Amino acid sequence: MTGDEVTPVAGWSRLHGEDVSASRLVVGWLRFVHALARPFDGVHPDLLSAAGVVVAAGAVAAAGLGGPWALLALLLVVATGVFDGLDGAVALRTGRVRPLGAVVDAVADRLTDVALVLVLFVLGAEAWWCVAIGLSVLMHEYARAKAQAVGMASAGAITVAERPTRIIIVAIACAGTGLAPAGTPVTGWGWAAVSALVWAGCAVAGFGRLAAGIRRELTGRPWTGPFASGRSDQAGDDPR
Repeated sequence: MTGDEVTPVAGWSRLHGEDVSASRLVVGWLRFVHALARPFDGVHPDLLSAAGVVVAAGAVAAAGLGGPWALLALLLVVATGVFDGLDGAVALRTGRVRPLGAVVDAVADRLTDVALVLVLFVLGAEAWWCVAIGLSVLMHEYARAKAQAVGMASAGAITVAERPTRIIIVAIACAGTGLAPAGTPVTGWGWAAVSALVWAGCAVAGFGRLAAGIRRELTGRPWTGPFASGRSDQAGDDPR
C-alpha cells in the first residue's frame, strides 16, 4: 500500500500542483474513485485511459441512434468520467505514475472531449456551436499545458469549465433527450442545443479565470526554457 493510496487527495494535489483539500466535492470524488480503483490495481493505467476513449466513442454511436438510445449514451458518458479518474487513481495506488503516462492520459482526455462534443452534435446541437465549444476546450487545455511547460507549478486555477463540468453537461443532454424528447421545459428547446449553450458560457467564464491564474503564476517568474535570459518575465518577452 502506497502513501498515495492512504491519502488520495494529497497524491492528486501533488501531481496537479493544486491543493483541493478544501473542496468537499472534489475530496469525496477522489476518495470514491480510489476505492473503486482497488479491483483494477492489476490493470495498466494506459489501458484504462484507452478504455475511456473507447467508451466515449460508444457514447457517440449510441447517441446517434436517437430515441431511448440516448439513455445508453448517458451511461457511457458517465462511465467515461469514471475511467478518467480510474487511470490516475490506479497509477497513484500502485506507484506507476510516470511522465509518459501523463502524456497518454492527456491525449486520451482530449479525444474523449472531442467525443463529448460529438455526442451533442448527433443529439441535435448546431455544428458551429459544437466547433466553438470544441475549440474552447483545446484552447483552455493548451494554455494551461503551455504555462506549465514554461514554469507554472500549479494548474493555474480549477475553473467551472473543467472535465467534470463537460461530462455533467453532456450527461444531462443525453438524459433529457431520452426522457423528455419534446425538449426542455417551458422553452421546448432541444436538450443538446441548451447544453451546448451552457458549455459555451462555462468555457468563457473558465478561460477568464484560468487566464488570470496563469498571469498571476507567471508574472515575475524567470524564464527557464532553452532560450533562458535569466531575467524575470517582462512585457514583450518572446523568444520566437
